[in-house]
Order: sequence, then structure tokens, then C-alpha cells
Amino acid sequence: MALKVMADDGRQWSLTERIGQGGEGVVYAVDDSPALVAKLVPRPPDPSAYRDRIERLVRRRREPRTVRLLAGAGGGVAWPRVPVTTVRGGVHGYLMGDLRGRYRPMEDLLSESGRRTRLPGSTWETALRAAAGLAALLAAVHAEEYLVGDLKPDNLWVDGHGAVGMADVDSWQFTDGGRVFACRMRTAGYTAPEEVAAPVTAPTRAGDDFVLAVVVHQLLMAGLHPFAGHPGRGERYVSLDDNLAHGRCRLTDHRSVALRGPLPPADLLPGRIAALLRAAFGPAGRGSPGSRPAAAVWAAALGAELADGRLRGCAGNSRHVFTVERPWCPWCDLARRGGEAYPGAPAGAAPDRRASRAARAADTTGRTT
Repeated sequence: MALKVMADDGRQWSLTERIGQGGEGVVYAVDDSPALVAKLVPRPPDPSAYRDRIERLVRRRREPRTVRLLAGAGGGVAWPRVPVTTVRGGVHGYLMGDLRGRYRPMEDLLSESGRRTRLPGSTWETALRAAAGLAALLAAVHAEEYLVGDLKPDNLWVDGHGAVGMADVDSWQFTDGGRVFACRMRTAGYTAPEEVAAPVTAPTRAGDDFVLAVVVHQLLMAGLHPFAGHPGRGERYVSLDDNLAHGRCRLTDHRSVALRGPLPPADLLPGRIAALLRAAFGPAGRGSPGSRPAAAVWAAALGAELADGRLRGCAGNSRHVFTVERPWCPWCDLARRGGEAYPGAPAGAAPDRRASRAARAADTTGRTT
């Protein structure tokens, strides 16, 4: 028997297969409505407060600031559209747009297997576009006085051109009618240091900006988390958050962590991007939230790296794209050491025209790869 949900006006929808599950909610496909999915939260701490949150978000969808945000995102934000309740059981949730028709989970761009099989035309330019798009989207979220609070790849989507989508809006923090609807969710490895140290700390823009830097690093370093690795000075490995708390980061102190296997070289990053990452992850960024680069700063810097002449293509592999600041291909170097971050596209796969633009104009100067 299909799970049924209904709106306050009596409309009903039948839910079909379960297509996703997060920390609190479960996402279902909606029968006869392929453009929609339903998110249900079976056990919120306060069901009436959760219902109130969803109703306010649905209403705010028509307010100017949210209209501006959604228009700028081009359909990339899965905003709650209709509050629903299960016909049996009284579980609350909402209907939202289905991002799967246009996007893939961001994890597909962060993993070698995903880049190989599910985003076969992707290159480093795709990742750079995704980083720039995410920064611009977060800057717009902040400009309209929302906080994401639980920013992480699990809530993010990306297409083959690097366009970014965002889900789980019901966990965002916002103020409505003088009341703050706080974000309670936290995810290990994607939490700002001040919130790791004091979990009850309310989310801030600076917290979002820190996690943005984490995801930017992952995108540009083929999935590598900036605080990954075993402590390099003999301490016991505990977690990514413990490494964060102790400043163990290859980019800021290469002796602080030991990492296995062939990894993308740290110097594949453009200078200004590496400087922003160090500003976020170094002692100042970890200890002084206000000193971190803001999302708008990230958007401008990453966008500048996409300008004409800033990317080069490898003559030996059309998927090897890198910054013009590099004299030769870092991805070929990585492949020679046994790690292929951007493997050749499978036979018959059509390359992403925008993402491979730099690769098609392969640079013939410098080192031959």
C-alpha cells in the first residue's frame, strides 16, 4: 500500500519508492508528479514547531527576498512548496522540486568513480565552476538573510557543466515575525571550529563561510578533505574535527598530517585560491571567525579563475585541465604516480562542451605531458 500524504486543502499525493535519507528526514518519489519529491521527518524533537517552520518557509517563498534568491538560483534550490502530513500516522513534511532531473549528487564530482562513470565529461574546470557557483549561491543566501547552518556535500547537487543545486532548506536558519528558527543540525567534518568546540553555538555566516572553504578545497583537490590524514607528529587519529581543532592541515602545515597514496599536489591551486584557503584554515581563520573570506569574496576569486586565458589544457588527455600558473599538467603527474583523478572518458561518452573548452585548446608550451 502506497504511503499517502495530504495538504491542508485536502489534496493528496501517493509516495512511491524511498530515494534518500538524511539525519532527520526521508525523501520519497511522488506518484504521477515526476517533478516533485516529498521529504518527511518522522521524529522531529518538536512536531508542532517543525510544522510551523515548514509553513513559514512555504509562505516566504513568495516574499521578495526569497523570490530574488530563487530567481538567481535558476531552479537550483529545492524550496518547500506545500506542507504535507501523512494520512496515517501524522508525520509532517513537505513537497519540493526534484533536483534529480537536472543534477547529480555532488559526491559524484568529489569521487574518482563518480567522475569516471556518472560525470564522464567532467574536468577540473567543471569542479572550478561548481566551486564558483556554490560560493555565489551561498553569498546570495546570506544576502537575503538566511543561513544554511548545515552546509555539506550531502545537501549539494551539481550538473555536468558545474551548475550547483541545494536541498534540505528546512534546516536553514532564518528569522520570521521576530522569531529565530535556528538550525540544529551539525555534520562531522563540515562544522566550523567554534561550533565544534561549543556545539550549542548558534550558526553564523562565518560558520557557513568556513564550511564553504572546506567544500571548495574538496572540489579543487579531487575530493580530498583539507583536514584528512593521520597526525604527522605521532598523535592518535581521532576524527576530521579533531584534526581541525589542532590545525592539522596539509595546506597550512604539510608536516602536521600523513596522507596515504598518490594525491593531487598542493601547488595545483592558483595562488589567490591557495591564499584564501590558508586564510580560512590557518590559525587566524580557525580562531577568529570574522577574518575568514566571505562567500562573496570566494565567488569573485573563483570566478576570476574562469576568465579567458586562466586555464590550460593537456595535450595528452582532454580531461586534464589546470591553471595557467602551472607549467605542466598536475593530473598527468598524478597518473604517473598511480592516481588518476580525471580518467579518460569512456568510449562513446560525449564530453561536456563547456567543461572541456580549455582542454580542447590544449596548451603546447612548457612541459610535454
